[in-house]
Amino acid sequence: KIVKAGDKDLDGQLDFKEFVHYLRDHEKKLRLVFKSLDKKNDGWIDSQEIVQSLRDLGINISEEQAEEILRSMDKNGTMTIDWDEWRDYHLLHPADNIPEIILYWKHSTILDVGESIIVPDEFTAEEKKTGMWWRHLVAGGGAGAVSRTCTAPLDRLKVLMQVHASKSNSMRIAGGFLQMIREGGVRSLWRGNGINVIKIAPESAIKFMAYEQIKRLIGSNQETLGMTERFMSGSLAGAIAQSSIYPME
Repeated sequence: KIVKAGDKDLDGQLDFKEFVHYLRDHEKKLRLVFKSLDKKNDGWIDSQEIVQSLRDLGINISEEQAEEILRSMDKNGTMTIDWDEWRDYHLLHPADNIPEIILYWKHSTILDVGESIIVPDEFTAEEKKTGMWWRHLVAGGGAGAVSRTCTAPLDRLKVLMQVHASKSNSMRIAGGFLQMIREGGVRSLWRGNGINVIKIAPESAIKFMAYEQIKRLIGSNQETLGMTERFMSGSLAGAIAQSSIYPME
């Protein structure tokens, strides 16, 4: 991306003159972002200003998470960032606006911006082109398959206790496991887990596609979703995905 942005003669290469020109242009953009984050206009960015700036974009993070972001840039241990520290940290990264910089923070500091297995992640156009979205879905599907397989015996036990336990017939965890093993052996602890794993992939894919389409329909700003829009998009995407795979349930 740096080469593409700085290659003025379009020869596919970046010579020293073009690189210097790119750095100067990029530094100007970083200066504008720095000033927009510096709410107090004192030449420093602190954790409260980061929290407030992200909140304005519909992203709520804690003071501790903001301090983690500062710590990655802070060279002198003051827990505040001046212009030199900000520039040195971001200069060789092509992000030059707040949404892209937040994405960079998210990947470099494991910043939780609200997504989970229930609400699909949001990807930039660049990440969609490079295939980051399907890698994310594959990784999430693999992780979901492993986690559901590991907890499948507990899931079966939960259903068994819901169906058979009562005031007169109390069932405890150990007794429930023994009953399942007596009924069908150790393998019975994972009965039905195959379907449980198979439905992860279509559920994740449908949820992602529905989320992207719903964002386009109700999003007032395609770059940054507000809290209400994010809630509605995630809820509707989850409902559509769950309805689609309900026969497997």
